[in-house]
This record gives sequence, C-alpha cells and structure tokens, in this order.
Amino acid sequence: MTVNSLQAREVLDLCIGKPPARPLPLSATVGDALLALRSGGDDRLVIWTADGPAPERKACAGNVCMVDILCYLCAKQNLDAPMAALGAPASALLPPLAATSLVRRVEPSSSILEALDAILDGAQSLVVPIRAVASRRKFTSASAAELCWLTQEDFVRFFLNSIALFSPVPALSVTDLGLVRPAALAVRPQDPALSALPLIRAALAEQTSVAVVSDDGRLIGEISPFTLAHCDERVAPALAALSAGDLMTFIDCAGAPRKSAVRSIKAQLRAKGLLGMLELLDADVSPPFSPSTSSSWSDDESSPSSPPLSNGRGRPRGMRSAWRMGRRSEEAIVCHPWSSLVAVMIQALAHRVSYVWVVDDDDCFLVGIVTFSDILGVFREQLEQ
Repeated sequence: MTVNSLQAREVLDLCIGKPPARPLPLSATVGDALLALRSGGDDRLVIWTADGPAPERKACAGNVCMVDILCYLCAKQNLDAPMAALGAPASALLPPLAATSLVRRVEPSSSILEALDAILDGAQSLVVPIRAVASRRKFTSASAAELCWLTQEDFVRFFLNSIALFSPVPALSVTDLGLVRPAALAVRPQDPALSALPLIRAALAEQTSVAVVSDDGRLIGEISPFTLAHCDERVAPALAALSAGDLMTFIDCAGAPRKSAVRSIKAQLRAKGLLGMLELLDADVSPPFSPSTSSSWSDDESSPSSPPLSNGRGRPRGMRSAWRMGRRSEEAIVCHPWSSLVAVMIQALAHRVSYVWVVDDDDCFLVGIVTFSDILGVFREQLEQ
C-alpha cells in the first residue's frame, strides 16, 4: 500500500462496524432527548428530517448529547425553571447553523480526502447514509437506509493503521511539527463552575476540554465534555452551585451519593435563589417530566456522615458510564513538548479523547494542547505531497 492508495479509499471503508445513529424526530422535546440518552447506550442522537418523496434521503438537522442538555438547562434563561425547559423542542439544543457547519453529510462513495477536507473545514462530525444490515435496533423510520457518524477519531485511527507510510513524520515531536497551541479554554479551581459554561460549549464544539489550572499555571485537572456526556441532568444543579474545582470532584463520584455533598449543593442553590435547580436535583425525571416527591438524593440527617465535598467520591444515581473509563477529572491526559506524534496519537486513542494537554516535566506547568484537528492537518499535508 502507498500513500496514493489511501487517497483512493472511500468513506464507506471508515463506516465498517459503525452502528447506525439513533434518530430523534424534530417533534421531540428536550425531555425526550434526555430520556433517550439515559436509556440507551448512545452518547449522542441525530435530529433529522426526511424527504417525503424520497424517505431514504435523510436530512440531518444536527446531533445532541448530554452536554448540550446540561448547557441548555444552565443557560441564563432556564436557571430559574429547568424543569419547564425540558418541555421545549429538542431543536432548542442545536447551535445556530448546526446543519451547515458542525455536521455535514457525505456520501459513502466519497473519497477519504474529500471527507477529511470537510472535517478540517470545521465540521465536528460527518453523517454518512449507510444500509442497515442485520441490525437489531428499532428506528422511527421504515427507510432502508440509516445514518452513521464519522468523527475526527475515526480518521486518526485510519491514519494510525497506515502510520508507516508517512515515515519519518510520525516520529517527529509535536513541537517540531508545530502542533502545540495555547490552551485558551481554562479556568481556576475557585472560579464558579457556571462561569465556565461558555468554555464548555466551546470545548464541545472544538472537541477539546476546559483546563482547570492553578494561579501559577499548573494543570490541576479538566472539565471534559467527554466525561459530562456520560453523566445525567443532575450535574446541572451542581454546575450552577459549585466551583470549578468542586465540580471536578462531583462528576468523579463513584459509589453511593455523599450526603454532605448533596447538602452543600442544596444549601448553595437556596442561597443563590435557584429553587428551580433545587427542584431538578430532587426530581425523578420521567414523562411528563414532573418532579417526584421521592428523591434518590435525600439529605436525611439520619444517614451516615460523609467527608466534605472536596474529598467525596459518591456516585449519584442515574449517572451512566463516565467511570468505566477508569479516569478522573484530575487525571487529565498529558504529554510533553518532545513527545512524538505517533505516541500522542496512541495515547489519545487509548483514552478515547481527541486532545492531549502538553505540560513540562517539572511542575506540570500547562504549556498548551495538541488536538486531533491539528494532527489531521499534518496527514492532509502529507497526502498533498
């Protein structure tokens, strides 16, 4: 195989083994999207419309994940009444121009190069029509065609499988290749977590993360959209009440919920007058999305005492699989300025992230970040040559 032969490969080659995207009709509500994400194994849902005369031609309006819902519930206009916000149309979760910028449709017969150019042109993900074969899933459409997602990760895996063809570039350091960019999305641990909301939105769009750094620039941890995507709606009250540092601790919980942590969140919500968020914290969200009087996060004083929030590791009920990755928020994936390109690729893929923080070797001072987008740019240049 040669580099030229890679250019002749089709997008369909990247779709092998990819499951069909789980659809959500435009008539669905934010609450419907929330329940679908909580009940299924999908990290995101596709909101689509179908052409009446040709139902096999699905028009993708965008995709949504739990991070979109958390950011929506914590938006200024929804802080006072997040439960009511669950009744809004699911399209409210989509950013402006989502269909034309962040999500793009490509045909299975398109070349790898064409699809890669779409990714490098700013598309967050590509939607590819595929034919559902031997699929056990049940969809809302009887169409013979289904859709699957392609992301930056799929392209990085594709190039890693043929990494020897690009020698000696993969052995060069990320610094020599000019891949280390400044880490623009960063907060301090004492900053209100709610102030990081615009940064979380930006990190989701850029498929990166929000660094949590000390006053002297050391990397303490991160608030990762990838981790938040595996949580549930109860993180929204925590995001509205806690500092960035305490939010990291909260989303890292694993086990029974810490009563002291819940009490701390409730007290801060009351102090801030966010009674709607307090209602969401206690609610049993289910159709028709009305709060239940029985809360799984009771702060009953008869419960055993727990350590303070900053030391807690309790897992709130309803959170899904963020802990299956075996990594906490303070254990951000890092490399060094002299790390090789191939080493960084393997490291990121092993941890299922699309970025790696760059730190020095002495005191974990944050130097910058290497992203899949920039890595793919290197391979695009190599294909041109």
